[in-house]
Amino acid sequence: MAQFYSAKRRVTTREIITVAADGLDAFGQGVARHHGKALFIPGLLPGEHAEVVLSEEKKQFARGEVKKRLSQSPERVSPLCPHFGVCGGCQQQHASVELQQRSKAQALGRMMKREVDEVISGPAWGYRRRARLSLNFTPRKPGLQMGFRKAGSNDLVDVHRCPVLVPRLEALLPKLRECLSSLNGVRHLGHVELVDVTSGPLMVLRHLKPLNACDREKLECFSHSEGVALYLAPESDTLENLNGEMPWYEFDGLRLTFSPRDFIQVNDAVNQQMVARALEWLDIQPGERVLDLFCGMGNFTLPLARRAESVVGVEGVAALVEKGSYNAGLNTLKNVTFFQHNLEEDVTRQPWAQQGFDKVLLDPARVGAAGVMQHIVKLKPRRVVYVSCNPSTLMRDSEALLAAGYRTGRLAMLDMFPHTSHLESMALFERD
Repeated sequence: MAQFYSAKRRVTTREIITVAADGLDAFGQGVARHHGKALFIPGLLPGEHAEVVLSEEKKQFARGEVKKRLSQSPERVSPLCPHFGVCGGCQQQHASVELQQRSKAQALGRMMKREVDEVISGPAWGYRRRARLSLNFTPRKPGLQMGFRKAGSNDLVDVHRCPVLVPRLEALLPKLRECLSSLNGVRHLGHVELVDVTSGPLMVLRHLKPLNACDREKLECFSHSEGVALYLAPESDTLENLNGEMPWYEFDGLRLTFSPRDFIQVNDAVNQQMVARALEWLDIQPGERVLDLFCGMGNFTLPLARRAESVVGVEGVAALVEKGSYNAGLNTLKNVTFFQHNLEEDVTRQPWAQQGFDKVLLDPARVGAAGVMQHIVKLKPRRVVYVSCNPSTLMRDSEALLAAGYRTGRLAMLDMFPHTSHLESMALFERD
């Protein structure tokens, strides 16, 4: 087949080829072979044949689009969401949950060069306790648009249902739309964030111009009638609390307060299992000291403090350190201290590290923890648990531990975001 490329190596011919997918990649794309290289095809499942048009071809791989599916996998299911295929939030609702989990676990195993020991999962629907919906009002379109972005686009999908939201948040959508549409300042709304925790649902409304008294009254009436705590955000870094109390959630016998803009795990059921498994893997013994890096406001730190002799939580963001310390006091935990520290710098030189640590847990952001891995090695903990939201950086960072004589004791895939391409994981590293 003749191939012609633009500067971006886009395929300009539209020849139709017939292929069969033999697997899924970590992002839920069907994988076939064409001219000796991998061909990635969104929407195609393993075992399915399809007529495909190449959309992009590079030296190592190609991408294609399904023009006609010729067979159907028994693991293909009907998407539950009416917006699937347009909304960019979910990519895998057409695949059974079992296939999603299996393909993600296999992808993680390939990257880490060992089999995954377990998949930690919760409900496949109604799991998401936090979401941000964009808002847009234009004279050309009827009414207020409220929803998520299209895949690969800034265009808005007007969402009326979202079955991955926890039921209490999904049930709010119609009345929330009605309330926001009635505001005089509807043209000047940016987005609305919804969060559902033990203390109840809350909403943060970003508005680009001041709200008049009538609009504020409408919002407060909605807040009271629906039992939703209301926060207004006239600026990106400003939050007006109309509720008076801070929201909180409970797990592992603890109560954690937070600001609506603080990071909390979206999937509560998987988060609780993840924390429990991390504690099990660390196998905390009496008298042990534990270090929690990238600790946030204490999601792991506080449960660790209920079991260890002493715990140190280290975080780069001062506001989260303050929140962690407050939550420790709220739960009468006196054996835990929080410190702010740049984790690109040597943690072993800090006064709080001079006594050493028996165990270490780290839960970094997507960029990983390359700057701190050698410092963890110098601390010589017997066990390290690495919680990861990016398997590529987990694979990279684990090399420092393996080179220092650690071995991978356990590996779990965390199905934190069912029906999406997100792949989260957790690994235990041990040394003799």
